[in-house]
Amino acid sequence: MAENKKVLMKGNEALAEAAIRSGCRFFFGYPITPQTELAAYMAKRMPKIGGTYLQAESEVAAINMVYGASAAGARAMTSSSSPGISLKSEGVSYIAGADLPAVIINVMRGGPGLGSIQPSQSDYWQATKALGHGDYQMIVYAPSTVQEMADCMYRAFDVADQYRTPVMILADGMLGQMMEPVILPEPKEVKDAADKPWAATGTGLAREHNIVTSLYLDPAELERYNIARYERYEVIKANEQRFEAYQTEDAEIVLVAFGASSRIARSAVMKARAAGIKAGMIRPITLWPFPVDGLRETLKTAKAYLSVEMNMGQMIEDVRLALRDEAPVEFYGRTGGIIPTPVEVFGKIKEMAAALDGATAKEAE
Repeated sequence: MAENKKVLMKGNEALAEAAIRSGCRFFFGYPITPQTELAAYMAKRMPKIGGTYLQAESEVAAINMVYGASAAGARAMTSSSSPGISLKSEGVSYIAGADLPAVIINVMRGGPGLGSIQPSQSDYWQATKALGHGDYQMIVYAPSTVQEMADCMYRAFDVADQYRTPVMILADGMLGQMMEPVILPEPKEVKDAADKPWAATGTGLAREHNIVTSLYLDPAELERYNIARYERYEVIKANEQRFEAYQTEDAEIVLVAFGASSRIARSAVMKARAAGIKAGMIRPITLWPFPVDGLRETLKTAKAYLSVEMNMGQMIEDVRLALRDEAPVEFYGRTGGIIPTPVEVFGKIKEMAAALDGATAKEAE
């Protein structure tokens, strides 16, 4: 593929190619709609570059293969969709507990259970609050375009290595299946496993043995590791919040939306502006750490907030926590794989604007 030229790619394929260009040489997965194109792309490309593609016997096996490759210092990843990610959750917890870098892709589908293969954002809680047991968090990126899928993927391995933590890219079936022009990143040189002092690469009698484990039978020792990990999380919160602000300079109604929902929300904001309503949008690019600082900046002008999601309202809790109840937060969403329309969201904005106008008039009486 030509470098620095736009090519038309599916989101799933852009994720795969960007991972290869960021130095990923081990992919372990298991097919599930709507992310199967990602694995299929890896199956074709990995053998050509000296990498390893392996379709595991199950999702559980795939994530534990990532654990092993990462422990040896390799850049390794897996991808799946909603119920498949649930099966991987124990392994992700082990990776976090062993302080290993890894990248996990979730191209979400409708749920719970088998649900549907249609686009959804109903794994927000799973990704940001409870992907596996124990005291840990992981960085979660939520791209909204095919270009951003490639960009987030390209960054994910570096961030995972920097903080020795799992990183998730949370997309959905709409983004994974759509085709858009994308400029692919330049291939990067990455550290050899021997240059990672924590990796289990064999000592050659040159250093102490590295033991990769998440098992600590001494509770005091486990507590020390957990506290140290959470100190690292505070550094991540300080340095890794990512967001986009759109038309928020004077916005009185601020929409908060991520991923595919943000594309609909942006169109609704444009409709509102055309109708004379001062609306804007904050688009979290990192769902964890949540962009608290960027959202709070909008309190200078905002009177009300609207969380727009393709679920039953999972992100709204983080929006309210970030705002500390200093402004009301409402919700508009569709679920089950139904994508909200800009007209629907604009209708909700008009309702909120009318309520604000009514409150202002009552205060003036």
